[in-house]
Amino acid sequence: MEHADVQSFSRNTNDQRKVLNGNVVFRHDSSYMYCDSAYFYERDLSLEAFGTVRLEQGDTLFVYGDYLFYDGNIELAQMRRNVRMVNIQQDSSIVTLYTDSLDYDRIADMCYYFEGGRIVDAENVLTSFYGRYSPATKIAVFNDSVCLTNPNFILYSDTLEYSTETKIAVILGPSVIESDSGTVYSTKGWYNTQENTSLLLDRSQVFSGEKILTGDSLEYDKANGTGTAYGNMILRDTAQDMTLTGHYGYYEEKTEYAFVTDSACALEYSQGDTLFLYADTLELITTDSTSRYLRAVGGVRFYRSDIQGICDSMRFNTKDSVLHMFGTPVLWSENQQLTGDSIIIYMADSTIDYVHVPTSAFSVQQVDSGSFNQLGGNDLKAWFQGKIPEHIDIDGNVETIYYPLNADSTIELLNYLKSSYLSMWMNSRGGMEKMKFWPESVGKVTPIPDLTNEQKTLKKFVWYDDLRPVDRYDIFRFYNKGKMVAGSDNPPAAEPDTPPVGADSIPAFRESSIVPGAVNLPKNNTGTLPLKTSGNSAGSLIIKK
Repeated sequence: MEHADVQSFSRNTNDQRKVLNGNVVFRHDSSYMYCDSAYFYERDLSLEAFGTVRLEQGDTLFVYGDYLFYDGNIELAQMRRNVRMVNIQQDSSIVTLYTDSLDYDRIADMCYYFEGGRIVDAENVLTSFYGRYSPATKIAVFNDSVCLTNPNFILYSDTLEYSTETKIAVILGPSVIESDSGTVYSTKGWYNTQENTSLLLDRSQVFSGEKILTGDSLEYDKANGTGTAYGNMILRDTAQDMTLTGHYGYYEEKTEYAFVTDSACALEYSQGDTLFLYADTLELITTDSTSRYLRAVGGVRFYRSDIQGICDSMRFNTKDSVLHMFGTPVLWSENQQLTGDSIIIYMADSTIDYVHVPTSAFSVQQVDSGSFNQLGGNDLKAWFQGKIPEHIDIDGNVETIYYPLNADSTIELLNYLKSSYLSMWMNSRGGMEKMKFWPESVGKVTPIPDLTNEQKTLKKFVWYDDLRPVDRYDIFRFYNKGKMVAGSDNPPAAEPDTPPVGADSIPAFRESSIVPGAVNLPKNNTGTLPLKTSGNSAGSLIIKK
C-alpha cells in the first residue's frame, strides 16, 4: 500500500482486513492500482477496490472499472462493472476494450472477458461474447457471436483472431463478410482490414452480384474488386446459367471479366441439357448488362447430347447466341460431321438454328460403317430443324457423293455430282429429299459393285470419329493435332480480329424454285449415267430421290 487518506480495521469484524479510504494507491512491482476505497488483506496479499478504480501497467496499459479484486499471489486482477481497458500502441494509436467483466493475468499479460465485450481501434470495432487480448502481442481472440465492423464491410464469425497492430483478422471458424460489392463465406483464412485484401482457404466462396467464385484457396482484393482462385475453382454465373471450372481462375468485379485455365471447363445449362466445353484457357468478357462473350483458346473440345465439336479457339456471344469456331474446327450432330476453315453457329433457344461455313466447307454424313454421303464447296449454309439439317446451300466448287437408300435401306448406287451451286432439302430422318444444281452440273451414277476405293470419297474426306467427344468427361481427352489432315492446302485459320464474312448477319433462307424438266433417277441403274446441262445460265438440274 502506497497511500490512503484514512486507514482502519476492526477486530470484531475482520482482524485481517484493513479498510482504506480516500486517494488509495497500491503498487505491485511496476503495476499501480488507484481507487476511492479498498479492503486490504495484507496476509493474503489481496485487495478489493471500490469507486473509481484504475489499474496502470507501465505507460501503455490502463484499466478502469467500478470494482477490482486483486490476488497478488497469482497476480490476477478481476475488474467488474463498466470496465474499460486502454492500450497505447507503438504508433501512439489507442485500442480500447469495453466490457462488464474482465480478468487480467499479469504473469501471462493476458486479458479475458466472458460476458460480452467490444474492442475499438482506429480501423475497426469488434464485438463477441467471449474474448481475450494480449497487450504485449497486440493479438485478440474472439469467440461466440463475433462481429467485426469496418467502414467498408462487416465480418461475422464464430472464431476470429485480430491484431490491433497489423489490422489483420485471422478467420478460425465459419465466417461471413458482407459489403456493398458482395458477400464472402469462409471457415479459414485472413483479412487485412487496412488494405482490404484477404487469403481464404477451405473451399471459401465469394458472391458478387450474380457471380459465385469458389476455390480451395482464394485471394480476394476488395479494394480492386478482384478474386483469384487456386485448386478446384468454380465460377458460377446464375444469370446466364453458366459455370466455369478449373484449377486457376481470376475474376474482376467491376468489369465482370473472368479468366480460367488448367483443366478449364465451361458448363452452359439450357433446354434441359448441359453443354460441357474444355479449353486450355477460358475467358468470360462482359460488354454490357445483356451481352457476354465466352472465349475459349487452345485444344477446344465440347460435348452436348445433340452437338459435339473440336477446334483451336472458339467465341460465343450470349446476346445473339452466335458461336464462332476457328482453327480446323470439326462439328458433329447425330451422324453428321462438318468441317471448314471456320464455322459459325447461330443458336435459337439453345438449339442450332443455322450454321455457316464461310470457306473450305465439307460435310460428311455416315450412312453405314463404310459409306458416307459427302458434300464440299467454298461456302456452306445449313438450316436445322431440331437436331437434323432441313436445308443446305453451297456456293462455289460444289462436289457431292450421295448414296440413295432403297425402301429396305439397302444401297445399290453411288451418285457423284459436280457444279457451281447446290441446294439440298432433307427429310426428318436426315435423308436427302431433293437437290438442285446450277448453272452447269456434271454427274454420274455408279453401281456399288463397280466402285473403286478412290470413287467412294472426295479429296477432302476425313472421318474424325475417333476425335469426337463421347461424353462430358471425354472433353478432357487430349487429341493429336497432327491427325487433322482434312485434305486442304490452306493452314488452319486463327481467330481473326474481325468476324469473318457472314458472322454478323444471317442470310435469308434460299427457296429455290422447281424447274421443269427435272431428271428423275431410276431406282435400278446399270452402268453410269452422265448428266450435263446445256451450259445455259437459265438451266438447272434437280435430282429427286
